Order: sequence, then structure tokens, then C-alpha cells
Amino acid sequence: MADKSITTEDQFRNVMKECRALFEHKLHDYSASWRILRPSSLTDQLFIKAKRIRSLEIKKKALVDEGIRSEFVALINYGIIGLIQLEKGFADQVDMNNAEALALYDRHAAGVLQLMLRKNHDYDEAWRSMRISSYTDFILTKIQRCKELEDLNGEAIVSEGIDANYMDIINYAVFGVIKLSGQD
Repeated sequence: MADKSITTEDQFRNVMKECRALFEHKLHDYSASWRILRPSSLTDQLFIKAKRIRSLEIKKKALVDEGIRSEFVALINYGIIGLIQLEKGFADQVDMNNAEALALYDRHAAGVLQLMLRKNHDYDEAWRSMRISSYTDFILTKIQRCKELEDLNGEAIVSEGIDANYMDIINYAVFGVIKLSGQD
């Protein structure tokens, strides 16, 4: 059971600190190679990760030595990359240094945190009573919405944008990491 003195914001910040450290290490190894990915390819990458989580939840067995928690971490980082790509557009080659990529990561992570705080206030910590499998299903639904919006080529009538869906995906994934870490 979680220490009641640790707030949701503290837990969120701790998860994001872990995700940022991984992002920074991957930047060291690969630079910002993800700059060539179009947003639709990032949506498909998110889909692959979420489908694997759902598969592992159903099958209860992994044949690859990476578990559900690491896939939620990947969803967080790919979600932030998606936000960066939506803002900057994709490139034909790496056009961003590591410091710029980290600054953009930090700015988008801060925006996602602010969204979580507003929603968590209004929903009164409902995420704590949810099942992890519901996070997975909601993430898959958000990904499907992104695909539909991408296929509409900006012609949506009343929907939130792809960025709002990416932000919700990140938040659900953070909640998954918190719960899987036994901090709920």
C-alpha cells in the first residue's frame, strides 16, 4: 500500500523522472532518430506497445523478457515523442540535438502533468480504483481515435485533437506504472 503522504503529483513526477532518464540514455545511443517518424507511424508504435500489454494481460505469459511495466514506460516516452512530432513536424533526417530534444520532452511532460492535475481534481482520484486492464483498454481506444483523426486529415468536426489523445495515453500509462510499482 502506498505511503499516504506521497501525493499523486509526487508519484507522477517520480515516474516521469524514470522515463526521462531512459529517454536521455536512448538519445545518447540513437540521437533523435525518431525525428523521421510521421505522427501516424508513432500512433502505430503506440498501438504495438498497447497491444502487447493487452496480450500479456490475457495470456499471463511473456516469451520476450520485457514485462507490462516496461511497455507502459515506452507508451509514455513514445507519447511525448508524438507530442514533439505534432509540434515540430517530421524531418527527413535528425535535425535536433539532444539538449533541444530534452527541453521539448520536459515542456511536454510538464503539460501532461498539468492536465493530469486538473483531471485528477475533477475525477477525485478515480484512477486509483480502476483496474490496470482498463488503462490498457482506454489507451487502445485513444489510439484508435488517433488513427481515425489521422485518416480524416484534419477534417474532424467536434473531436479533441491527436495531441489530447496522446496526453491521455501518457497519463493512463503513468497510472499503470504507479500501480505496477505497488505505489497505489
